[in-house]
Amino acid sequence: MAQYVLILRDDPRQYDSYSPDQMQATIARYGTWAQELGERHAGGQKLAGADAAAVLRRDGDRTVVTDGPFGETKEMIGGFFIIEADDLAQAIELCRNHPQLEDKGTVEIRQVDDLTSCASETAGVEASAGR
Repeated sequence: MAQYVLILRDDPRQYDSYSPDQMQATIARYGTWAQELGERHAGGQKLAGADAAAVLRRDGDRTVVTDGPFGETKEMIGGFFIIEADDLAQAIELCRNHPQLEDKGTVEIRQVDDLTSCASETAGVEASAGR
């Protein structure tokens, strides 16, 4: 079974008009969705807003730090889930009723790359090279 990261994007300004009760109800819908996945739910978190974020970039030999992500973008990553599925098709099916879609956001599904085979190959190359 493979793991998939669900990257949740939306316009964070849509929540500005929510009352505390509306926000709690929204959070509860996400929790219910995760509970319904059972053992296929492997984790996830809501992310803090852009005011608690930074973007790092390399410029030659120095690292440039800027505030970010930039507020003028239409959609920002607001959170993520990690799920387990047999394949991408099953991951898509599991996400068809994700509450993020009800909130006019998007769900990007990305398979976690299993680097176990890469580590094994590297160890084999190093062993044959006498390291």
